[in-house]
Amino acid sequence: HTGLEPLVSEFVLSQEGASEFVEAYAAALAPVLAGYQRENKRHATIALGCTGGKHRSVAVAEQLAAILRGLPGVAVNVKHRDLGRE
Repeated sequence: HTGLEPLVSEFVLSQEGASEFVEAYAAALAPVLAGYQRENKRHATIALGCTGGKHRSVAVAEQLAAILRGLPGVAVNVKHRDLGRE
């Protein structure tokens, strides 16, 4: 559970270029993560940010995580640093 209302996430991801950005970012990360696996590296940190850290970056991080979870051998944990820091 992200703490982000589904409508907010839908709004963010419906903005022009948002879905394309997430898909392109995931496509760029796929060979990097495969390389990590070949080198027996067990952790990679991927950070996303935006001005407030409570809407755009949360929605994008969750969508990116959903895509990366579909890669073989990849487990994803998401932490939203700024959620709850009002």
